[in-house]
Amino acid sequence: MRVWFGAARVGACLLVGAWTAMVLPTARLAAQQPPQSAEQRLRQQQDELDKLRRERSDLEARMNELQRSARSLTDEVNNLEAQRLTTRRLVVALDQQLETINEEVVKAGSGLVRAEGELVNKRGALQRRMVEIYKRGSLYDVEAMLSAQSFAGLVARYKYLHELALNDRKLVQRVEGLRDQIITQRMLLVRLQDEVSRNRQEKDREARRLAELESRRQRNLTAVQLSAQRTRERMQQLARDESRISNAIATLETARRRAELAPNARPAAASTIRTSDLGKLDWPVDGAILYRFGRVVNPNNTTTRWNGIGIGAAVGTVVKSISAGEVVLADNVGTYGPTVIVQHGGGDYSVYGSLQRIDVRRGQQVSKAQVIGTVGDTDPELPPHLHFEIRPKGRAIDPLEYLRAKR
Repeated sequence: MRVWFGAARVGACLLVGAWTAMVLPTARLAAQQPPQSAEQRLRQQQDELDKLRRERSDLEARMNELQRSARSLTDEVNNLEAQRLTTRRLVVALDQQLETINEEVVKAGSGLVRAEGELVNKRGALQRRMVEIYKRGSLYDVEAMLSAQSFAGLVARYKYLHELALNDRKLVQRVEGLRDQIITQRMLLVRLQDEVSRNRQEKDREARRLAELESRRQRNLTAVQLSAQRTRERMQQLARDESRISNAIATLETARRRAELAPNARPAAASTIRTSDLGKLDWPVDGAILYRFGRVVNPNNTTTRWNGIGIGAAVGTVVKSISAGEVVLADNVGTYGPTVIVQHGGGDYSVYGSLQRIDVRRGQQVSKAQVIGTVGDTDPELPPHLHFEIRPKGRAIDPLEYLRAKR
């Protein structure tokens, strides 16, 4: 009997410990993470979004640099196209991220519903167990063990009560776990809903940015096309006008040579521009060089060939002859505008175009540094300037070879 009573005391202590665990549950808020695979997908998508944002930021910085400098319209269009493609990829990435987040919202919502349903069932079972325990009293288990008829019966009852206590403890732990899971799922749902809201707002912003970029790209593309068309037309007109100047000089050269070969012809006058004048002649007007002799690439990637140089100067600035000679043309020549050609003898000519006013007439003799006109603003593509050429023997060369070097 003393053995039975000692075993009963041990069983009672175990049961009291089980009931204490049931009555005084410890509140735990274990942060339950979303499935690892979903987290990895979201992390990868976020890394991709960050990469695209950095790429677009670099493109925007490049665009600002282009706009601050003398930019090429074609470069600007290409930059806008790159920005547009990057922004489109960003919108697609945001769509993918939104889809992933929505999947997680559905899974979290389903898990929350299941957890809440199970919690209701477990709480009901726990409540029924607590009612049964209360009705039977705190000494019921001790009495059940002491009423055993044999030691084997005592052990069997002890094992049964022990299993019952373990089951009740698991029930309590499951209720606590479900409660923590529900709290975590609700927090996750709130976070995911915030992510969905931010994602949609960012997607709306990116969609508006994409529409703006496409509009700007189309406007700039149209501007490039118009600029290219205007440049082609201007180049064609310039080629016709250059041909007119060249033909006029060629005609003069033919007449000069024919006169030199005529019987009893007087000796031809030597050119007032000599080889010794290379790098020493005074400038027809002071100013900065806007374009140089030869081929020049325009901002829209078209190419213009200049037979002279453009010297920038204020409208009305006087233009002087670089050497003595005879005015063989004083007229308006298309894209050249009001133009003066001076023959210096020996087949050498100087050309002064884009004038505002002509102060000499055809057939007039001019001296070195004599005013022949003023700078004009006849070219809509360029600021006010003088177009200046030197043509020894009628062939255009770089005028800078003859002009005095600037200090």
